[in-house]
Amino acid sequence: MDPSTPAPLAFDDCTIDFAGRRLLRGGIGQPLEPKAFAVLALLAGTPGRVFTRDEILDAVWGHRHVTPGVLNRLMTLLRHALGEDAKVARYLHTVHGVGYRFDLPEATPDAPSRAVPVPASQAPTMPVPVPVPPAASHPPVARRRAGDRHGMPRAMWWLLPLLALLAVAGWQWWPHAPSAPKPAPERSIAVLPLVNASNDKGQQFFSDGLSESLINSLSRFGGLKVIGRDSAFQFRGSRGDSRTIGRKLGVSYLLSGSVQHVGDVVRINAALTRAIDGSTLWAEHYDRPYRNLFALQDEIASAVIGALQVKLLSPGESVRHDDRPPSGSIEAYNAYLQGLKHWHDEDFRRASEYMAKAVQLDPGYAMAWAHLSGSLSTVATFSNEPAEAARQHMNEARRAADQALQLAPGLGAAHAARAYLMVYSFDHRGALAECRRAVQLAPEDGTVLNGCGYVFAQVGKLREAIRSRQHLLSIEPLYIINYQQYAKLLLASGRLDEAEKYLGTAESLPQTNAHWRYSSLFLRMAVALARGDAVKAMGSALQMPAKYRDPYTALAAQIGPDRAAADTALANALAGKAEANADPHLIAQIYALRGDAGHAVEWLQHASAADLLFLPTDPFILNLRDDPRFIAFCERIGLPPPGESEALSIDQIRAANGTRNR
Repeated sequence: MDPSTPAPLAFDDCTIDFAGRRLLRGGIGQPLEPKAFAVLALLAGTPGRVFTRDEILDAVWGHRHVTPGVLNRLMTLLRHALGEDAKVARYLHTVHGVGYRFDLPEATPDAPSRAVPVPASQAPTMPVPVPVPPAASHPPVARRRAGDRHGMPRAMWWLLPLLALLAVAGWQWWPHAPSAPKPAPERSIAVLPLVNASNDKGQQFFSDGLSESLINSLSRFGGLKVIGRDSAFQFRGSRGDSRTIGRKLGVSYLLSGSVQHVGDVVRINAALTRAIDGSTLWAEHYDRPYRNLFALQDEIASAVIGALQVKLLSPGESVRHDDRPPSGSIEAYNAYLQGLKHWHDEDFRRASEYMAKAVQLDPGYAMAWAHLSGSLSTVATFSNEPAEAARQHMNEARRAADQALQLAPGLGAAHAARAYLMVYSFDHRGALAECRRAVQLAPEDGTVLNGCGYVFAQVGKLREAIRSRQHLLSIEPLYIINYQQYAKLLLASGRLDEAEKYLGTAESLPQTNAHWRYSSLFLRMAVALARGDAVKAMGSALQMPAKYRDPYTALAAQIGPDRAAADTALANALAGKAEANADPHLIAQIYALRGDAGHAVEWLQHASAADLLFLPTDPFILNLRDDPRFIAFCERIGLPPPGESEALSIDQIRAANGTRNR
């Protein structure tokens, strides 16, 4: 090392490697363009000193003929790389009217010294494999520490096949492995959400969309496991180290970076790191015209694949359909990405508006047509809109699905969109055929697997539902909804211990939606009812929202030893007419648990289509599977015959587990 080069500087979870011109956070190399690192090195080389803008421009650019916006942009990139915000700056401070200052955090007296080896060489810039020895093989490098100042929808309650006991016997879920977790596949990768470095929150959809497009592009290569969006995006802004992130996602490599869209220019910094030690395998900076966005995406994907030495699948083997417009229209793609953001936010009305704009700009855009159809049919079925508006949206959704399939008959998402239309219209045979085709065409598409996981359960084919959910676990290892749905499948098959295990996993994940908590509470109550544990069932019921609590406590009371108390609880639930009428399906479940088929079917006649779709796999309602009145009701509205469902009724589950009320 050049004696004039400062030793690596460590603070919090960050390390500045001056010799290698790298910034590492949590062991992961942060992609920085050369000028950005030069600014960081200048400021961090003398912590506490205020540098004027002119001093920075002279030192880094050698002159002052640089617009203020350039320096502002680099400071934004640096703050993102350091994991801080300008409003609550910890390291990089703006001295208004003067310039900038870099401060080191106060050292904690008892904090141990970290010895993170930093290779002296700069990260490679060409997309070729670079052998990197394990971290332990590098001798520790002397560094300054921070203290060296003088030296820096309840609708999906029930799912699971009766015969899944044999189908999945012995299957183990990796997060619950004991002390020796299964090692991640060597050729496995997660694309962490690209940082939006545009100083414009309105461009978040663009950085998220490019991240998802990279996921799709990498999924087209054979022999490479690629983690899905919902799991990878949980690490947005994470300060966790690469080893922890890799372990949670079950991958060996992480692709991270930042993107800035300014006018007609797109700037992307990207880095591929080994999860085990945070070492950089490949890194690059791109500065390209916005009109060349698609070529840039391909270039990045090819560079990553070149570094990992993965082969490209032949066209016939491709597992993920391209989501770009065939015309190459950047405007249509931009609208599609905005619609995709709202799709993932479950704002399907807004998603449909942007997807409609995308197909207007490019009528040949099959993927946008498929998402338009799925958005409109979901709005029509689950948003409680007026009947006429719902019919109109369903008709538009049918036209969109037809157009998608006419343009791309082999598009799995289009077949899935048609399946949703059919199941929402109670065409269970047509929905089953379309989802089977969708999964065959897009076996690695998490959106298709999730959607068809619902459809398979809705038509009573739970062996196929559980296969979809199991495979989705490997693609989306941190997707809370999939764990809840999988737990429901296990409950409906009578595998109560396993159901509670996966439910526990769902509850351990970030609960960003209050509905998820109540879904878990209801499932806990259902498991307790299946075990005959009236006390636990009532405990869960009492945690439900106060406004709707009475029907839940009435359901829990039905297995208690006091029949008079059970009758009183039901009467109380019915007394709150607004609450009872708000959820006739729940009242029907209470009557079904009591064995009163007449009243159960009467209440089901007032249930919403969103609830009726799931009757074939509802263990409480399936107590009525042999009752002629319920069989006739199913036939009248178009549901599959209840006797054909692969799910167990609550009484069958209790019998299989030798349950006695307690």
